[in-house]
Amino acid sequence: MGRHHLRRGSDDYGHAFEHLVMQEIIAYRGYFRRREKISYWHTYNHQEVDAIIGDAKIAIEIKSSEEVKTRHKAGLKAFKDEYPDCRLILVSLDPITRPSGDIELIYVTDFLKMLWGGEIF
Repeated sequence: MGRHHLRRGSDDYGHAFEHLVMQEIIAYRGYFRRREKISYWHTYNHQEVDAIIGDAKIAIEIKSSEEVKTRHKAGLKAFKDEYPDCRLILVSLDPITRPSGDIELIYVTDFLKMLWGGEIF
C-alpha cells in the first residue's frame, strides 16, 4: 500500500489541519456535555467562517498558514458586521498568539490548551 504524505501548504494539508481542529472542538463539546451548537457560516460572495459556536457567540476561522495575512481575516470581519458582539478567533500555525484588532490570533497548540482549559467556550 502506498504512503500518502501531506505537504505543508497543499490543499490536502489545509483540509487535514481544519479537520483536526474541528474534531477537537467537537470532542470538547461532547466530553463536557456542552449544549452549544456548532455550525458553519458563509455568504453568497464566498465569505466564510469555519465554526460558529452557539448563537453567534464565537466565530472560529481555521488556517494552516504559518503567517496570518489580512485576507485570512476576511470571513471573520464579514461575520462581525452581522454579529457585532461575537468573539472572533483565528486558529493557525502562526506561532505568536496575539490580538489583531478585534480578532484573536491563536497558535494551534495554544488554542487546544485554551479549548480543553475551558477558555474558548
